[in-house]
Amino acid sequence: MPVNPMNRREFVQKSAVTGAAVAVAGTVGTGTAQAAEAGHGHAKPPKAPKTWSFSILGTTDLHSHVFNWDYYTNAAPVDSKGNTYGIARIATLVKNIRKEKGADRVLLVDAGDIIQGTSLASYFASVDPITGKNGKRGPKHPMAIAMNEMRYDAAALGNHEFNYGIEVVRTFEKQCDFPLLGANALDAKTLKPAFRPYTVKHIKVPHGPDIKVGILGLTNPGIALWDKDNVSGKMAFTGLVEQAKKYVPRLRALGCDVVFLTDHSGLDGSTSWGDELPYVENASNLVAEQVPGIDAILVGHTHVDVPTYTVKNAETGDDVLLSEPYCYGYRLSRFDFELELVDHSWKITKKTATTLNSNTVAEDPRITELLTADHQLVVKYVNTAIGTCTAAMSTAEACWKDVPAIDFIQQVQMDAVKAGLSAADAALPLISVAACFSRTATIPAGDVTIRDVAGLYVYENTLYGKKLTGAQLKDYLEYAAKYYHQVPSGTAVDTATLTNANSFWDYMYDMAAGVDYEIDIAAAEGSRIKNLSYNGTAVADDQVFVVAVNNYRANGGSGYPHIAAAETAYSSTNQVRDLMIAYATAKGTIDPSAFAATNWKLTQGGTPVF
Repeated sequence: MPVNPMNRREFVQKSAVTGAAVAVAGTVGTGTAQAAEAGHGHAKPPKAPKTWSFSILGTTDLHSHVFNWDYYTNAAPVDSKGNTYGIARIATLVKNIRKEKGADRVLLVDAGDIIQGTSLASYFASVDPITGKNGKRGPKHPMAIAMNEMRYDAAALGNHEFNYGIEVVRTFEKQCDFPLLGANALDAKTLKPAFRPYTVKHIKVPHGPDIKVGILGLTNPGIALWDKDNVSGKMAFTGLVEQAKKYVPRLRALGCDVVFLTDHSGLDGSTSWGDELPYVENASNLVAEQVPGIDAILVGHTHVDVPTYTVKNAETGDDVLLSEPYCYGYRLSRFDFELELVDHSWKITKKTATTLNSNTVAEDPRITELLTADHQLVVKYVNTAIGTCTAAMSTAEACWKDVPAIDFIQQVQMDAVKAGLSAADAALPLISVAACFSRTATIPAGDVTIRDVAGLYVYENTLYGKKLTGAQLKDYLEYAAKYYHQVPSGTAVDTATLTNANSFWDYMYDMAAGVDYEIDIAAAEGSRIKNLSYNGTAVADDQVFVVAVNNYRANGGSGYPHIAAAETAYSSTNQVRDLMIAYATAKGTIDPSAFAATNWKLTQGGTPVF
């Protein structure tokens, strides 16, 4: 059961940056402490405790996973290790810790990517949008309902918050009882914070000074690339280190005893966009190392489980504690802080972090009660039949073979771009590039539902037509071919170890349709593309192609060469997934023989691998 709100006292202070009211919540002690405060005779006032402890719990990359349910397979997910996910289970873990620790000693924070990632997320962004349609007010987002019920204290903005446009994330922000933080998300014109940079929470200590906890939120500067169409000219995104250097001292100046960051940014210092932006994508380790005054960081974005990780600050030598819980609600990070009162000021004496597995608890009945109707609505929607398919299509081998399931995506992309080209550009050869987003997607023979198509194309990407020369196209495909490990001729190929998917992920690997080529995995990187041809003729370096490509890649996502700077021949706000659904609906029957073609293959020194 939720804690009685009458047991909580709200403190409000003005944000030094925005002037907006910042809610600062803490729970006041009851019972004997209150009696002592009231005073009885000449009893001595109780002394403040010299030590105190509290916890900060953290989630990240929930991606609208409410329950342990896979909308693409229409079943609970099967995990060989028994893992489960969903915010409903996280809610149970949070309740248990609040009961163990005391609700007044627990803060709850998220590190972003909340409103995108499942069919439930798509439904409340596009089908029945929270922004409303036809002049009617939209519904409340299920994630806002759940997180409000769980009494989150703050959440950082994730890059996927912007997939549906700024209006959607602003509407979600209004529906939340906690602030969405983004100190490096700026108004493009004024370069002032477009969202609240930080919030300050008070941990109440009976008869002693509050412990002030400053929570600073930082998001990923890659938003400027990945959602360029939604944010260009409206918002700007600077580096995490740069903004942390500005706001961490401000939080200390406000008297914060503990400074805690929630970063939608990984902790390995890597970047996926090459030189398209001057900032680091996964910068949490750099923030910890380069910005003094930080005690701990909740890390997000990279979908890995890092229970505890320590970085030494280069200036102070102090240890900064970091933790990243695995995505979707598989894990919950728990930071525990012990403090001592020294000269009327709280000092951290010990801090630890770990992650907790959500499979150890059941789904919270209150969250289940609140969200079951929304969940069932989406289940019904995604199981709506939109046509039939003459033969089953699978992505099980799509990462090393040209398969009809990916050709389906390519055909839809080329059809849409072709219909929107000018007369001059329509005379140019048209090709398409697309990636495999899931190795378990299947379009069955027989009836095809919305969830079948959604399982094949899980992202909210829109579509572009970009112009590349033959030389640029070859560079593009050479970059994609980095996906494969080098396997010398005469050496057996094991598909389990063939791809470089731990650093060059499946979603980063583009396959092309409309041109023929070979990828020689026996050759070194940069010289793997062989026999690149169009309509049976070798592609010339100066030949110009229109390339159908999603907006993520077109704007520089994954660091592909040439594409971001290439001339645009076509663009649309229609999502590729919706185009695929429309294709199936309009034709009534998906016939793989109409578009399937083996136009690329892996070789070893010219010998086909498969």
